[in-house]
Amino acid sequence: MEKIIFFGLVIPIIGFVLYLGATAIMKGFSAKETNRSEKEEDIIATSSSPDIDQLSNEITKLNELRQSGVITEEEFEKAKKKLLND
Repeated sequence: MEKIIFFGLVIPIIGFVLYLGATAIMKGFSAKETNRSEKEEDIIATSSSPDIDQLSNEITKLNELRQSGVITEEEFEKAKKKLLND
């Protein structure tokens, strides 16, 4: 009789705990997938931006000027910082 009462109480409790665990795991997977898709959207949005291409071209031009001796290393660094901060 005691075993029946014990299992009558323990089995539903174990089932409920397993249900809560499975629900938490599934919510975690869902949140991870949502986060991954948001990061991919951010990467796509920033990588296809013409501003990045323009910035890269400006820094390349500055580097060429520095290598040819038209501007100094300090002027190059100042101009690069200005471009990156704007």
